[in-house]
Amino acid sequence: MAERQARLVKLSLDEKSVVRRSPEVEHERAVAIYDLLEENSFDPAGEHSGPFALRLRIEESRLVFDIRDESDQPLAEVHISLSPFRRIVKDYFEVCESYFQAIKTASPSKIEAIDMGRRGLHNEGSELLRERLSGKIELDLATARRLFTLICVLHIRG
Repeated sequence: MAERQARLVKLSLDEKSVVRRSPEVEHERAVAIYDLLEENSFDPAGEHSGPFALRLRIEESRLVFDIRDESDQPLAEVHISLSPFRRIVKDYFEVCESYFQAIKTASPSKIEAIDMGRRGLHNEGSELLRERLSGKIELDLATARRLFTLICVLHIRG
């Protein structure tokens, strides 16, 4: 795997449908992309050799992984249905909203409890992503967690 350089070096989101995001969401997006590019494991099926560039987009209720080489030449596209993610993303948004409200006024124990719920949903979404991509793109858990954050960002319609 090391000789194939199974990792991402570029990542972009198709944000044409996103009008405006809150500062908290924009921060989450920026941190996820930064962390993802610093350390990741991204190994598409097939004989493609990395490192890879990735364009993520939503197209007709499907998540599209547009995989490219370092010079931005197309290599492959992987499409997965977003339907299995709907409940987790909805719950994740609700818990995040509660968390952002809680950090303004709630006790540390309440904030910690909400954050534990948020992390649990994040892990659930990450594992679902790994499951849905199995046999198509292999990811480690940390990479899947950051990609799940970006999937959530793509769901925001302004």
